[in-house]
Amino acid sequence: MTRRPQKIACITEESVEFLYDIGREDLICGVSSFVERPVEAKKLPTLSAFTHANIKKILNVRPDLIIGFSDIQKDIARDLIGAGLNVFISNHRSLDETLDYLRMLARIVGEEKRGEDVIKKYESSLITHKGHGRKRKRRPRVYLEEWDSPLIRGIEWFSECVEVCGGIDVFKSRGPGALAKERFVAPEDIVEANPDIILASWCGKPVDMNSFSGREGWENISAVKNNCILELPSAIILQPGPALFKDALPLISDYFDQWEERHK
Repeated sequence: MTRRPQKIACITEESVEFLYDIGREDLICGVSSFVERPVEAKKLPTLSAFTHANIKKILNVRPDLIIGFSDIQKDIARDLIGAGLNVFISNHRSLDETLDYLRMLARIVGEEKRGEDVIKKYESSLITHKGHGRKRKRRPRVYLEEWDSPLIRGIEWFSECVEVCGGIDVFKSRGPGALAKERFVAPEDIVEANPDIILASWCGKPVDMNSFSGREGWENISAVKNNCILELPSAIILQPGPALFKDALPLISDYFDQWEERHK
């Protein structure tokens, strides 16, 4: 008989939301301090942040498996493996890779059927918003800001969400940039790109909405002049999991609809 994990420590957020979505929240024995979705998960024991984890706390809950995300957690993974624990760190970057990751997670916990039923709902959202985006008569040019100092443009799945919803990522031609240092941009690059819309989500802190107009030369950017700047919650856009399909796509699509209506 195949043995499945019975106690999973989730040291990032996306695995938590998916396990709840497939009805296997009973497997979760601890979470990251950044967990927001669903709200019930905030009551679970906190074991880590994103860049560091409490190894002693994790050992105390005796998990069968620890699930994390990103090369940024490689040092945490090393320490946990060194302590004799099973660790799975994914490094998915695109929407398609996110769906593949969720399917893998469903298999790990023995819920392939239930997982596929849920994933079909995510795919339906993707198809719906892609169809709506293709019908846009005017596509907004969009700058995605993931951090303010240094300026970091949005990660691949963030860019893909914009494209799905009918927008144009002004820095798409520069490639996906898997690592943060590959997505650094200079302030004058954004001035030159002159986006119609700025979508911002700063990981771990609120966006200072007043800061954009104070940046040198940015008063001439269309998005700044027309106050077309939207903060997207980090819990929705900066975790590559269910939230992208359930909430990020509808939120971005609605904002583009409003922009398009104003610019008929």
